[in-house]
This record gives sequence, C-alpha cells and structure tokens, in this order.
Amino acid sequence: MIIKNIICSVALICSAVLTGCSTTPAVKAPLEYSIGMADAMMVRYDSIVHHMDHLDKRASWQYDYALLAEAIGKLEKYTGNPVYGKYMKEFFDYYVDSIGNIRYYKLEEYNLDKIRPAVPLFSLYEKTGDSCYIRALHQEIKQLETHPRTKEGGYWHKKIYPHQMWLDGIFMASPFMAGYAKMFKEPRWFDEAVRQITLIYDRTVDVQTGLLYHAWDESKTQRWANPENGQSRHFWSRATGWYMMAIADVLDYLPENHSGRDLLISIYGKVTSALLSVQDPDSKLWFQILDCGGKEDNYLEASGSSMFIYSFAKGARKGYLDISYLDVAHEAFDNLIVRLMKPDEAGTWVLTQICGGCGLGGNPYREGDYHYYVTEKIVENDPKGVAPFILAGIELHDADLVLKNK
Repeated sequence: MIIKNIICSVALICSAVLTGCSTTPAVKAPLEYSIGMADAMMVRYDSIVHHMDHLDKRASWQYDYALLAEAIGKLEKYTGNPVYGKYMKEFFDYYVDSIGNIRYYKLEEYNLDKIRPAVPLFSLYEKTGDSCYIRALHQEIKQLETHPRTKEGGYWHKKIYPHQMWLDGIFMASPFMAGYAKMFKEPRWFDEAVRQITLIYDRTVDVQTGLLYHAWDESKTQRWANPENGQSRHFWSRATGWYMMAIADVLDYLPENHSGRDLLISIYGKVTSALLSVQDPDSKLWFQILDCGGKEDNYLEASGSSMFIYSFAKGARKGYLDISYLDVAHEAFDNLIVRLMKPDEAGTWVLTQICGGCGLGGNPYREGDYHYYVTEKIVENDPKGVAPFILAGIELHDADLVLKNK
C-alpha cells in the first residue's frame, strides 16, 4: 500500500509541475518536490541495498548512495511518515553490524570517500542509542589519525592519489570530523576540519575569478597539474558544490567562538560571489565547467546546481550570506525543475543531466582537460544529483520558514 500511494503521489505531483513547464516556472513548493523525488527513488529502489546487489563491489559503503539514504531519511521529520526513516536505517544497518564493524570498509585503503558515509551514524545513534553506531564512528576516525598527508597537513584524497588534495575530499571528511568533535568532545577535530577547508582553498583558488580548481598536486608532477603551482586545469561544478556543502555543514557543528569560524564564513561568501558571477543568466543554473558557459559541449549540470542552491539557501538562513541569496536559490531551483526534470513512462520523476563522475589521473589516465570534463558520461537519477536535489528542497523550505518575516 505504501508503494502504491507513493506512485500515485509522484504521478500527481509530476503532472502538476510539468503541465506548466512550457510557459512558466514551477510553483515554489520546494519541500513538495523533495518528497516527490524521494518517493520516485523509493519506487525505483524498493531498497537501496537490494538495488546495489546488482552493482559491483565499488558501490559498497559509497558516499553517494549513503547520501541518498540520508536525504530520504531527513524527510521523516517533515512528513511525520516513518517510512522515510526506516528506508534510511535499513541501508546503514546493512553495513554496520551489531558490534559496529562496517561491511566492505578497509581502513588501510586510506580513501576519504569512505569517511562520508558514516555521517548519518551520528543521528542514528542519537535516535536509537545503539552503541554499534558509536563503535563504527570510532573506526572511521582511526583512519583520519593515520591518513597520509601533504607536507602542510592536507589529507591526500586517496592513498592511490599521492600528494593530491581534491575539493571533493573536503565534503567527504570535514563534516565527519566536526560531527565527531562535537559528539565526543574532542575539539582537535574542529581544528582539523577548519585546516583542511582553508588549506585547499589557498591552494586551489584562482585569484582572478575567485573560483576553485578541482584539485591540487603538491608534487606538481601529475600531467593534469600546472607545473608552477600544482593546480588542475578547470573549475568543475560538482567539486565546488561538494566544497560549499562541506563548509555549510561544518559550520553547523563548529562552536560560535571557534577561532576559524569567521574565516570559513569569509571563504563561503567569496566562493558564493564567484559562483554568482558565472551563473547562466538565461537558465539561472550552472554549467559543468563553471566559467565556460556557451562553449561547445558544455552543459547545464544538475548536481552542481543543486549543491549551489542548497549552499545559497542555507547560507541565507544561517546569516552567512545576504538574505537576497535565498531569492537566487529559489529562482535556480524553479528553473532546475523546469529545465532538467521530466517524467518517465510511468509518470515518475527523472532528474537529467547529471555528470556520472569526474576524476584526475589514475588508470586509464584522466587528463582533466576541457574535452575530458564535457565528454564524461551524462546520466539520469544518479544519487550524486538526486540527493543534493532533495537536500536543496529541504533547505529552501527551512529557509522560508526562518526568513519569511524578515
């Protein structure tokens, strides 16, 4: 009955949104859209774990599917429907056993991507009191105690990518560190989260545009790296999106009197301003390569755009950004629905134009040039786009409640 009701609600919402798409933007009901997209994904994946059974082992304990489960789980608070929380809990309980071991997790891989999936374990422990989640969190922090670093203390993105910091890695590890610091009263992890955020900003920022390059190679030996400063070649939308979401989420945990708080807020504002300067004036969205709007094969990209919407709305709600950024976020969200969403044959929502994934180096080698970023596979309903979309709608809803009387 639950799935049947979800199918009906998705079809009705989808029809209502899309009937007016040809002439006017969607009605501003962001939480409704988050619920609709979550319901659509739950129809497609009656269980994320069951869905992943058909994927290879690389999908195990992955940040993107974990973030999707987390985003869906958040909707229980807004709907009062426990189906969302149960859906999330089922995912994490598949990986975290009764004594706190994490299925498929190997500390010695030293992969920051394997840190981020643990973030929802904070809330699961607070809700259930089950100590297995605590033991899993302690396992993850042990990785960061010995994870390889650059000479300045920046975490390598992965052991297989020596001397390299990637913007993506900030989202993968810094919110976890800040959450751990707060829960276990270990302030050194607040300091570490701030250090990682500020260090990679200094190493990747382009002084002319204020935009951030995807990555930095301390050794300056990678083919994708500028031999003078180690920076990669382009400003990739989703990498910057992960970075902005990381700052927003770290600030949720960071004490008001922490010495690095003002610096993080300053960086938040600077990057936001730079993003506003490359927002597409027609669609109000952002391109796969941020500063190459209109160039051949570049395209409006859904995941990065959703992340920026989330960051703008949250920044406005929390007072990190001017309140006007909430209007920017709403306009972008409406246009995202109009331009990048469509129904499938069953009338269920589909989020389009999501970059399947971009990295640097490796085997086969990824050069990080323009051609590489615009020719990587473009997919639909990838959790790296859907999860930020759901979170963006939630954040817009919360921001509206807080700021409507200001």
